[in-house]
Amino acid sequence: MQVGEPLFPIENDEDANDKIGRVLIIACGALAREIIAIRDLNGLDHIDLTCLPAKLHNTPDRIPDEVRRAILMNQDVYSEILIGYGDCGTGGLLDRVLEETGAKRIEGAHCYAFFSGLEEFEKIAEEELGTFYLTDFLARHFQTMVIEPLGLDWHPHLRDMYFAHYKRLVYLAQTDDPSLEQAAKEAAERLNLTFELRRTGYGMLSTFLRGGDAP
Repeated sequence: MQVGEPLFPIENDEDANDKIGRVLIIACGALAREIIAIRDLNGLDHIDLTCLPAKLHNTPDRIPDEVRRAILMNQDVYSEILIGYGDCGTGGLLDRVLEETGAKRIEGAHCYAFFSGLEEFEKIAEEELGTFYLTDFLARHFQTMVIEPLGLDWHPHLRDMYFAHYKRLVYLAQTDDPSLEQAAKEAAERLNLTFELRRTGYGMLSTFLRGGDAP
């Protein structure tokens, strides 16, 4: 799979009239399960989803261009396009793309903030600056999204360098899944951090998809 190849590609061979009144969500692949769950729980049948690879977070400078490309491919077909990304380390460059194209994203710097709520996330961060965060996605894919990119399988001694200033791991849980909670606890042990669980549910993402939280 190429860097910008969508995980859930939109079929563009339909008549454009078939998409009138429909909304396209262009999102990070790390949010795919959550967006589908919110859509299905709320009967949001007018929403289509396409996701860019979650590993783009390892190269956040690529996110704006990949999002722009996805928007331009679909903006003449859909009545509205929403972006399932926070700023995500783009330093405001993603917002420039949205200004250019008229698409809207969910408020917040990253998924940790919009899952927990902006004010609540600030409180969590202020409690302990040395906090490492997991979501359901990261608990599920800890090996491929954290351990392998950091090279900790081959150079375990790097853990103490990477995480020297971290004290705890906070698992922001979207679901009540014992297997994911156990995976998050094991991740904390592997990083030698204390473990804390905060159940957030879908947070602001649910409101955003239902049309009540576009900035």
